[in-house]
Amino acid sequence: MPDTPPTLSVANLVLRSKQQEIDALRHLAHKAEWVDAIGQLVQRLQRERGASCIYLASQTQRFAEVRHQAVNEARQHEEKLRQVFSEQMEPAQGTSAQTLSLMAWALLGLESLPALRLQIDRQAMSALDAVAAYSHLIAGLVELVFHMADTAGVPSVSRLLVALLHAVQATEEAGQERAMGALLYASGHCQEAHQQRLLHLIDAQERSLRVFGDFAEPALRARWDELQLAPCMAQLERLRRALCVARPGTALDSDLSHTWFGACSERMDGLWQLQGALVQRLREECAASIAHAQQDLQDSRSLLRLLRENPPQRTHAVDRFFETDSTHPTPPEQPDHSPTSAEPTPLRELLRTQSQRMAQMEAELEATRRTLNERKIIERAKGVLMARLGMTEDVAFRALQKTSMDQNRRLLEVAEATLALPDLAFATPASGARALQ
Repeated sequence: MPDTPPTLSVANLVLRSKQQEIDALRHLAHKAEWVDAIGQLVQRLQRERGASCIYLASQTQRFAEVRHQAVNEARQHEEKLRQVFSEQMEPAQGTSAQTLSLMAWALLGLESLPALRLQIDRQAMSALDAVAAYSHLIAGLVELVFHMADTAGVPSVSRLLVALLHAVQATEEAGQERAMGALLYASGHCQEAHQQRLLHLIDAQERSLRVFGDFAEPALRARWDELQLAPCMAQLERLRRALCVARPGTALDSDLSHTWFGACSERMDGLWQLQGALVQRLREECAASIAHAQQDLQDSRSLLRLLRENPPQRTHAVDRFFETDSTHPTPPEQPDHSPTSAEPTPLRELLRTQSQRMAQMEAELEATRRTLNERKIIERAKGVLMARLGMTEDVAFRALQKTSMDQNRRLLEVAEATLALPDLAFATPASGARALQ
């Protein structure tokens, strides 16, 4: 027999609302685990990318063993993520169509890995092409983390996810910096285009980490500040300066590729520890929110039972008004209260409290959504400039930045204006540049 639908009542609606909140939190807690699985694989792929870059740029003379180990570790974590993806396909998980689509895109990237690795084995591609291929694959995985942050509906959890997303983004930008610097050092000479890309990645990391600082808890911000004082940072700054100020074509000490890789890796390890702490806080916050919601549900049930057993005093006055049997004893007089000064009934108080809490949650969520939306608009504006004017990513971003500074407008406003321009404005590179003004 089909289940009997619940009776429509205020009590059942309140309890159902609480139960749905608990179910959503449980789904969110489960997603926190697959965000961790994504992060673990991204970390291995980043190391594989950096090692592969040195391997190719040095004509296979360096990092062959490091690359081999990185590939083996990445394969293990690929299988773990595939298992997580399989679990997300179960109807009980309630995975959205958009999430499944992003998972399919990420899986498509993972399925291209064997061919990519074979090309690297055969030296059938350049170091720069290898960096681009790995970065494209990792971007699909990072987008899943972004999507989860964008759809979280609990303010405390949402803030942690925004902090985590930007820590992941900063680590990926640091990973690309490691690969590009390794390419320069291992190849033994400077190229201006690679230097400009390096500067863009350093700037991008700073932007991501600023947002991380805005949303992370004080203890996590303090951990990042401590990392900034680590010995590897002073060494990394010296190596960065040597790369960024060298004249194009200048010979570089290829032996420094190991030193560069080690300093960058130590910094990235610190960022990964920070991400691990964020994931742990995410687990704790989900567990605490579930426990609190379950207690609320239990309290709501107790309150509703109490309401049924103890009707409000004013109902006695109504009973007396309609009483026709004079043999029934008259209940004792109760103090009269005007409607304007009456205390709200427990049920009304419950509904009022729940409504206030939902309104507060929505206000807090709006701040995180605004931050994520700004990122999406700026990324789309960069994509428009890259597609229509043939700009590279860093050149497109610098064009947006320059217009923002020249016109004293927020970067977001410039990005929105760029997206609003008709195709005609991008007819030629010259007209496109003027369109930004």
